[in-house]
Amino acid sequence: MSVRTILWLSHVGVMVFFSGLAEAQSLPAPSRTVFRCEEGGKVVYSDSPCLGAKAINVAPTRGVSKLSGRERVGNDVQREVFQEQMAEAIRPLSGMNPKQYEVFGRRLKLAPEVQRECKHLDGQIPSLERAEAQTSGPEFVTIQRRLFGLRSRFRELGC
Repeated sequence: MSVRTILWLSHVGVMVFFSGLAEAQSLPAPSRTVFRCEEGGKVVYSDSPCLGAKAINVAPTRGVSKLSGRERVGNDVQREVFQEQMAEAIRPLSGMNPKQYEVFGRRLKLAPEVQRECKHLDGQIPSLERAEAQTSGPEFVTIQRRLFGLRSRFRELGC
């Protein structure tokens, strides 16, 4: 067995281990996409898509740094930083940047057909978002409805 194969297998083992830890906590995967929706004339922010939503990518804070003169971060942030460092360390072998590595790890526990559908949605959603930004009139509403359906399916699958 080549060194590359051994390293790849150890990478997959580490991902299975960490996904097992996440499942042990029984928390849903955090969403970094927030949707800005208007309901009854009021603006509402949610992790669930709505018709006509504007997607906003957010980066959660990473603890309180240097407020008391020393850095304080929780276990979740420490795990996230470790996973980013691991992604950078194996990047030459995997070809994945930290964000791709995180998505790979999150989807590792999904069934193969669900993984394929998620990958398909990864391409469809951004192209529809671009079309939504460039369209007006009756086509606009049609695109918004289709985009809502794709975003809902993406969330339902746990992509």
